[in-house]
Amino acid sequence: MSSITLTERRKLRAQGLTASGLIGPATLIVALGVLGPLLLLARYSLNLYDPRELMISAFSAQNYIEFFSDTYYLSTFWTTIRISLFCTVICIVLGFPLAYVLARTQSRYKNLMIIGVVIPLFVGNAVRAAGWMTLLGSRGFLSVWLMRLGITDEPVEIMYSETAVILGIVAVNLPYMVLTLQSVIESIGRHIEEAAFSLGAAPMVMFRRVLWPLALPGTTAGVILTFILAMNAYATPVLLGGPEFRMMSPMIYNQFQLNNWPFSAAVAFVLMASTLVLTVLAGIMTRQKFRD
Repeated sequence: MSSITLTERRKLRAQGLTASGLIGPATLIVALGVLGPLLLLARYSLNLYDPRELMISAFSAQNYIEFFSDTYYLSTFWTTIRISLFCTVICIVLGFPLAYVLARTQSRYKNLMIIGVVIPLFVGNAVRAAGWMTLLGSRGFLSVWLMRLGITDEPVEIMYSETAVILGIVAVNLPYMVLTLQSVIESIGRHIEEAAFSLGAAPMVMFRRVLWPLALPGTTAGVILTFILAMNAYATPVLLGGPEFRMMSPMIYNQFQLNNWPFSAAVAFVLMASTLVLTVLAGIMTRQKFRD
C-alpha cells in the first residue's frame, strides 16, 4: 500500500480548511442561537422567585424540588407523557397503511396524493385547532348533524376534553409520520415482498417478519419526531383542551405569564430532559431489536 504523498496531504488539508470555512460560520450561529438561550434558561432555573422582588439571583435546586414534590405538577407531567405516547401509537397505526399505499402505488396521481398529505403542514396549528373547534363544539357541525339524524338527543360534548386534544395532536403529527414512513418503504425493494409471498407467506406474516423489521429504523425516526412534537404541543391543548386541561407546554407559558421565570425555566428543562431521555431509550431499544 503506497503512502500518501506530501502533495496529497496538502490537498486534503486544504479541502478540510475549505469545508470548515464554509460550515463554520453557520455552525457557530446555530450553536449560539440554540445553546446560548438554553444556558441562560439553565441559569434562571437555579434562581429563586419572590412575588415582590420577582427573580432573585441564587444557586438552588428549589424549583426542581418543588416540581417533583407537588402532585399537581407531577400529574401534569405524566398526563403529557401518556397523551404523547398514545398519539404516537395512533399515528403509527394510521400512518403505516397510508405510507405503504403511497410508496407502492403506480398511479400517475401519486404526486397529487403526496401533496394532499403535505398540504395540512402549510396551515398553522392554531388555525387547524380552530377548525376542530368548529367541528367538535357542542353546537358544531358534528353535534348538529348527529342530532338531526336522530343518533343523539343532546349536543355531543367533545370539546375541552382529552379526546379533542388527542384528535388535534394526531391531525398535526400524522403527516410527519406518513412522509417519514413513505420514504423508508420506498427504499425497500418490492421484490423482497414478492419473494416472501412466493414462499407462501400470508400478507400479515410478510408484514410482521419482512416489511416491519426492514422499516423499523424509519419507523423509529417517525416515532421520535411525532413524540417530540406531541410532548411540546401548545396551541392544540390550549384551544381544544380548554383552561382546565393540563399539559407541560401551556403550564410553562402560564408560569412565564406570572413572571415566575425561575420555576418556568426549571419546568422547561424537565420537559426537555424527559423528552431527550425517552427518545434516546426508543433509539437504543430499536437498535437492539434491529440487531436481533
